[in-house]
Amino acid sequence: VWIDAGTQIFYSFAVAFGGMTALGSYNKFTNNFYRDCMLISGINCFTSVLSGFAVFSVLGFMAKQQGVSIEHVAESGPGLAFIAYPKAVTLMPFPQVWSALFFFMIMIVGLDSQFVSMDGFTTVILDWFPQLRKTPRREVLNALYCLISYLIGLTMVTRGGMYVFQLFDNYGASGMSLLWCCFFESVAISWVYGGSRFYDNIAQMVGFRLNPWLRVCWTFLTPLVCASIFVFMWATFKPLVYNRVYVFPAWAQGLGLAMAFSSMICIPLTCLIKTIMTPGTLKEVRYVYLIQSLAI
Repeated sequence: VWIDAGTQIFYSFAVAFGGMTALGSYNKFTNNFYRDCMLISGINCFTSVLSGFAVFSVLGFMAKQQGVSIEHVAESGPGLAFIAYPKAVTLMPFPQVWSALFFFMIMIVGLDSQFVSMDGFTTVILDWFPQLRKTPRREVLNALYCLISYLIGLTMVTRGGMYVFQLFDNYGASGMSLLWCCFFESVAISWVYGGSRFYDNIAQMVGFRLNPWLRVCWTFLTPLVCASIFVFMWATFKPLVYNRVYVFPAWAQGLGLAMAFSSMICIPLTCLIKTIMTPGTLKEVRYVYLIQSLAI
């Protein structure tokens, strides 16, 4: 439950994806991002609770109608969105209208998620290669990103696409990768850059000092919770199973783990390389290169 909850909140807030960092880089220095964070957190959690009521009321009704327990109505993930819900709206008055509204909502949610994820990736590339900011190079970069994403996603709508999707969903962008990145991000900010310095920077931006409890959170609680869930995730690791029946073979499990490790290994590897190649003591170089290495 903790693993699912952590993964859900990471996806919901786009934590450790880089999208929020990229979007925040467009703000003015004095932008009251503390207010924005509180609004986003409140609205997001309220929406999640509201969606929970809608989901379980629908699933409960369908389970009652079929005479089975609720966990047998639909699997979580795509089965819930594209099987259980469409069937539920057909039982409502004017089902065509509700069906059109539901799939229109799915489409705009997907588009808005795509904007954030794309900007999080392209912003990093543009920061590394400023010459790409010029028109039409930036448009070409965005088009190339969309084309590659489309070709990868195209494999997930084939006859065996659901199995490809499960691999990407559970390993490629799963809780283990996000927890790993978030742990190192919080360590980099709190213990390398300095929690007190970060706290003072926020006060300079918003014009007032935040509750000191937040500094305790990002210094101690966030790394501890992320590390704990990460350890328990591996301690209770089980092979990926789809639809309670199909167990993915060893080569597929290895491919999925390779996707996860491909992003996770970048942090310690880059940190080690930069530390070795940079002259000077660790104390002298950590504030420059270590922060950059962990941020990647």
